[in-house]
Amino acid sequence: MNDNVPLFYAPDIDSVSELSEDESLHCARVLRLKKDDSITITDGKGFFYSANITDVNSKHCQVSVTKRWPQKTTRNYKVHIAVAPTKNMDRMEWFVEKATEIGIDTITCLHCRHSERNVIKLQRLYKTGISAIKQSQQALLPQINEMTDFYEFVSSPHIGFNMIAHCSDDCKQHIKDVYTPDSNALILIGPEGGFSPDEINAALSAGFIPVSLGGNRLRTETAALVACHTIHLLNQ
Repeated sequence: MNDNVPLFYAPDIDSVSELSEDESLHCARVLRLKKDDSITITDGKGFFYSANITDVNSKHCQVSVTKRWPQKTTRNYKVHIAVAPTKNMDRMEWFVEKATEIGIDTITCLHCRHSERNVIKLQRLYKTGISAIKQSQQALLPQINEMTDFYEFVSSPHIGFNMIAHCSDDCKQHIKDVYTPDSNALILIGPEGGFSPDEINAALSAGFIPVSLGGNRLRTETAALVACHTIHLLNQ
């Protein structure tokens, strides 16, 4: 992919040959692109597209796709972080941005006993993810799930290594001593107040493995990013 060609996001580019209003505004007013200019598009589903602009409009830019190709990846594992959203949404957006840049497949927002936030603006998080894939030249937008009850989540089936990072004094192994590379990874990250004892017991009963992310006590969004990055490092 040519880094000098601007990248746009259009999830339905296979069926609709135009950019969204937000992307069209960026194309026409910010970048001041013109008819016949070349652009690259990602559908957020793992594919890039080469296209030419056929009509410049700040609300509906028309494009003609000339080529389609998948994002090159050697990753054969998936990363899923289930995290209790922070009270300050800026911190949650920071996590979504950085995790998307690093590479993450799924983010689930958990509602826990000590949660500082009960409602999230999913569209706001998706916009952060879209900006991140464009900035990092990626073609895969992570799935971001709505607020989910903790007990409902841990009782659902999950394939791979299911782990819970908590701050209690119970005997825990470092994540590097638990996780096997080339395997899907799901890590639960609690709110600032930590998981409750009942939540920890419910996760352990459901087969989640208690893990440590290191000796320092981390803030929620930092712990979530460290967990994501550690899985990638262990797969190098």
